Amino acid sequence: MLADLAPIDAQQLRRALREWGKPLSPFVEGVRQSTLEELERTLLALATEYDGADAERRRSIRALVITARDHARLAARRVKAAPAKNEMVLWMNTWLDNPGAFPLWVSLRKRTG
Repeated sequence: MLADLAPIDAQQLRRALREWGKPLSPFVEGVRQSTLEELERTLLALATEYDGADAERRRSIRALVITARDHARLAARRVKAAPAKNEMVLWMNTWLDNPGAFPLWVSLRKRTG
């Protein structure tokens, strides 16, 4: 699809498909950071996909989360966004440390937060 729509990049295509209401696989949808609820939903979906993936797919999923975390770090530099984005960075770091433990961790984090 990317080749047919060139020069559109993957992020633009993903955004367009979401706006059109098309269902996306967790990997294609990526890590959504508009709200903590969206972040939780997409990280949980990626954790499930990660659990059943082979080594190559796991590397791709981790790279996706790392990129999202790096974007959140950049956004946290803006004073207004810092508290929310720093929390999101924490969630993604926790996911990266142990995707299988993330579902339990996030439920505990929401109770204490």
